[in-house]
Amino acid sequence: MSVTVNGLDELKKLAGRDLGSSEWIKVTQERIDTFADATGDHQWIHVDPERAAGGPFGAPIAHGYLTLSLFIPLFTELLDVQGVTTKVNYGLNKVRFPAPVKAGSRIRLVARLAEVEDVPGGVQITVDGTIETDGGGKPAAVLQSLSRFYA
Repeated sequence: MSVTVNGLDELKKLAGRDLGSSEWIKVTQERIDTFADATGDHQWIHVDPERAAGGPFGAPIAHGYLTLSLFIPLFTELLDVQGVTTKVNYGLNKVRFPAPVKAGSRIRLVARLAEVEDVPGGVQITVDGTIETDGGGKPAAVLQSLSRFYA
C-alpha cells in the first residue's frame, strides 16, 4: 500500500511513520546473471548453479549489492512524493546482509520513515528499511537510506 504526499510540507508530517511493506518480488537466476554482467562480479556462488548447489548455501545466491539495489523499486511502492522537482538518492548510513537471498526466492521491503530534515532547497529523509525473504528467519538486508527531495 503506497502513501502519497503532495509537497515537502506533507512529507514532513510523515516523520516517524511506518510505511508498511512492499509487494513480494522474485529474485531469479536471470536477474542475478544480469547483475553479474553489469558489475563484472561473476563469482561462482552467484552464477554457477551446479557448483553453488554444493556450496555453503546449497544454491546460487544474489549479490548483496543486487539485494541493496532493489531497495529503490521496492521503496517507490511505499512512498510517492509528488509536487517536487527532483528526487535523489543521497546515500546510506548503515547496511548489513544478515542472510543470503537464494536464486528463486521472493523478497519485500518493510520500511519506516525515521526522519525528515530540512536541507537547502528541500528535505532529506532517513528511511529504516528491512528487506525480508519469504519464509526466511533473518532479513536479507537491514539498511538506513538517505534521499533528498527538492521543491
